[in-house]
Amino acid sequence: MEIFKDKVQVTENITLGGDKMVLFAGPCAAESVEICSEVAEKVKGICQRLDIQYVFKSSFDKANRTSAGSYRGPNMEGGLQILERIKKDFNLPIVTDVHESYQCEEVSHVADVLQIPAFLCRQTDLLKAAARTGKAVKIKKGQFMAPEDMQFAVAKVKGEGNNKVFLTERGTTFGYNNLVVDMRSLPIMRQYTPVVFDVTHSVQRPGGLGGASGGDRQFTPYLAKAAAAVGVDGFFIETHPNPAKALSDGPNMIPLNEVEIFIENIYKIWKLNR
Repeated sequence: MEIFKDKVQVTENITLGGDKMVLFAGPCAAESVEICSEVAEKVKGICQRLDIQYVFKSSFDKANRTSAGSYRGPNMEGGLQILERIKKDFNLPIVTDVHESYQCEEVSHVADVLQIPAFLCRQTDLLKAAARTGKAVKIKKGQFMAPEDMQFAVAKVKGEGNNKVFLTERGTTFGYNNLVVDMRSLPIMRQYTPVVFDVTHSVQRPGGLGGASGGDRQFTPYLAKAAAAVGVDGFFIETHPNPAKALSDGPNMIPLNEVEIFIENIYKIWKLNR
């Protein structure tokens, strides 16, 4: 099995697939400027010290909530204002989700990377619209997808003349309300593009709380270390100052006061593979 050798220029200053790890991290939803700023400042400091490339992540809309009554986010206008503030105040590139084709162009004025949610990884029009913005496209592998089949999602983006595309592993459906990570998927998908491992969504329990998703945060260190040992090009981590009070995905987010040791530990293993 031959690993993809080309690098992906995520932004002008960030390269995925090279000799530096890339971290995509932030709170699940852009709840407020204050929470996003606290996370951005903390994680940026850690990444500067360890020489890790950092892209701030948060979502303006969580359109795939289990229940219609669940918190979705501040909406596109308000969410993009928060993300633009973080980008300016901390001089950080931004990644955020897009759920509809019409969102791509407007979101691309703020975001440096457009993330395609796992449930939407086969949506051809969405993939093509994201590709046409010229921004990097981060595709999450669907929980229902074989890793080999993700090459076709990559091809849809590249077919629009955009080679800045990469994949993210986030677990596979295993029965009801459960996900497992097949570590074989990492080298399989790395035949087509660089690969990022989504630490926190891989321990999610979709719909596991009856109308809301649960999670098994205690398993994040084990899966992250395993992915670092197998070989990935970067990591995706959601973190929050107080996950118990987070408005989205609290059960699987890493507490902000624990994230430094968490990143240090996976980075040590990751460096052994470079």
